[in-house]
Amino acid sequence: MVTAQDVALAKERIGKYLYETPVIRLQNLDETLGCQVYVKAENMQKTHSFKLRGALNKFLSLTPDQLAKGVVAVSSGNHGIGVAYAAKMLGVKATVVLTDTAPEIKINEIKGLGAEVLLCELNSRQALAQSLVDKYGYIFIPPYDDEAIIAGQGTCGVEIVRQMPDVDVIMTPVSGGGLVSGVAIGAKGEKPSVKVIGAEPAVVARYSKSLEAGERVSLPKAASLADALLVTQPGQNNFPLVQKYVDQVVSTSEEYIAKAAHFLSSEGKIVAEPASSITIGAVLEGNIRFEPEQKVCFLLSGGNTELSFLASL
Repeated sequence: MVTAQDVALAKERIGKYLYETPVIRLQNLDETLGCQVYVKAENMQKTHSFKLRGALNKFLSLTPDQLAKGVVAVSSGNHGIGVAYAAKMLGVKATVVLTDTAPEIKINEIKGLGAEVLLCELNSRQALAQSLVDKYGYIFIPPYDDEAIIAGQGTCGVEIVRQMPDVDVIMTPVSGGGLVSGVAIGAKGEKPSVKVIGAEPAVVARYSKSLEAGERVSLPKAASLADALLVTQPGQNNFPLVQKYVDQVVSTSEEYIAKAAHFLSSEGKIVAEPASSITIGAVLEGNIRFEPEQKVCFLLSGGNTELSFLASL
């Protein structure tokens, strides 16, 4: 099980390759969201997503012989970009298996970094990637269900608390659970009293239903504006960490995912993909409420989206 020490080691390993993205105060959003609003701007990270953290930590935990075999990853987009970036940086051959619903901007970014892209249906990604592992001996780089990936994502939590020691609550998007579990471990390793709350699409509320059932539940696939958050079942490594470290997981409707993305761009003047603003959507929808004096940091997970798409919301 991943520990705060694992996250600290990941921070040492990957820190020199990444931006320490800023925590930004957005005071003009306080009245609407009912708290003191801060954002951790991972949309400003290299690759415009937090996913590079986990990908780099995984790459740098492999031996030279393993890296020489090449790697394969499955992704809805941002993990693939992180893997492609890390592979280019280290001179490693990379193949990324993407969902056939991945936005064109993400597909083009991966190709531009030199990785091969294969497209398939959401629930066929793992089988296709495994066939490449079996055929070519590639090393698989998981998107979330892996201890090195979780520890890498957790470095976001460490940074938030060090940048903002008086933070009361951190909110993160939730899909497979790599980000929210890692952030909770990293942040609580620095400040045990901090609360960590996740938000997921209501159309695929795999963590809400799994936490209620006390075991991992698999849901039917669904479409969402939050295209980065479509995993249908919590990760095997992630679920017990979420049970142990995450204080709450809430869901957000499609209507409020759209409203939050528009609100963040129009009022916050920040370009972030809808998956990033799902936490703000949960607050706008009334699914989580804060006190006016609480300092809440919303982790903006990525910014790989088209301005024209945000304008259409």
